[in-house]
Amino acid sequence: MTFRKITGRPSRSKVPLRSKLDAEVVIAGDVGGTNARFAFFDLEGKHALHQEVLPSRSFASFEAALGTFLANAPQPRRIRATSIGIAGPIVDQRVKTTNLPWRIDAHAVSRDLDLRNVTLLNDLVAVGLGALSLPPRKLTSLHKGFPKRHGGNLAAIAAGTGLGEAAFIWDGQTHVPCPSEGSHVDFAPRTPIEQELFDLLAAEFGHVSYERVASGSTISVIYEFFVREQRVRESKRAASFVGQAPDPNAAVVELAVNGTSEAAMRAVEMWASVYGAEAGNLALKSLATAGVYVCGGVSVHLAGVLAHGLPARRRGGASASRFVEAFVDKGRMRPLLEKIPICVVLEPLAGLRGAAAHAARIAAATIRTR
Repeated sequence: MTFRKITGRPSRSKVPLRSKLDAEVVIAGDVGGTNARFAFFDLEGKHALHQEVLPSRSFASFEAALGTFLANAPQPRRIRATSIGIAGPIVDQRVKTTNLPWRIDAHAVSRDLDLRNVTLLNDLVAVGLGALSLPPRKLTSLHKGFPKRHGGNLAAIAAGTGLGEAAFIWDGQTHVPCPSEGSHVDFAPRTPIEQELFDLLAAEFGHVSYERVASGSTISVIYEFFVREQRVRESKRAASFVGQAPDPNAAVVELAVNGTSEAAMRAVEMWASVYGAEAGNLALKSLATAGVYVCGGVSVHLAGVLAHGLPARRRGGASASRFVEAFVDKGRMRPLLEKIPICVVLEPLAGLRGAAAHAARIAAATIRTR
């Protein structure tokens, strides 16, 4: 099988002769607003045989990104199935991506790249499938230990470029993945200061969703709200540090964790509270009594803060987790929420591994029917 390289990004050095991969494989993909990860896995979906990370925004289309991976990768004996986790509402195997200017049609991808059994997955479905197979050392508990793999519903939420959500409903034998665009529901302020933030965002955007407040890319927005609207005093040094940073969200987090900016600390605390509130909303809507997986690089970086609060606040005697308190603060449902295990997924390739597990099941089913 040979692949056409579909252009759409700056040219790379060409490999004169492609190497061979003496194996049948499945393709797994995890596509986000920043990076597109692709890999060949064995037919069990457990071992990555070749993988590559590409900058998503360097490509004019999804086909261009996947085509580049295929053109550069060793040539396998056969590709049995392809499963791609991607952010966006997938309907009839078509999607307009949320954070990229791409329209993807699984049938068109199959045709253009000569691939069989191409499936588009909600990115949080892929992450959740990957999380289900992780050992405890790849997780860190925020509340009540680790999720249970049998006997109850599960949920997954992830703050990244956007905010992703999915549920996994226990049918008596296995978990049935249920994709969601739940982060785009109306943001419900819980405090007067959250109401002020809501009013500010509504004036700019009209509709204000949880993704507008609780995604990893909004931390700096909340910081600016505290500095400009709430008049929290900020040093010139800290303001310059955020203003000149390549990633202002990461800069705000650094200031907050170090305890060197009151505005940054308040921003991270509000963000964690809204993130926890929406995680609790998701747990209630899916009745995720078996547990909630909190995913994404921001969650990993702030796992200690989500579990215990900011270090500077702990030194001052306030050690409560804003995330967990907002998660369980559901009125009459509080006793139910207090029993639900919550953990952060530490495995950065959970989405890729979940997509591989899905592709492996598709490949096995097609082989059995031959």
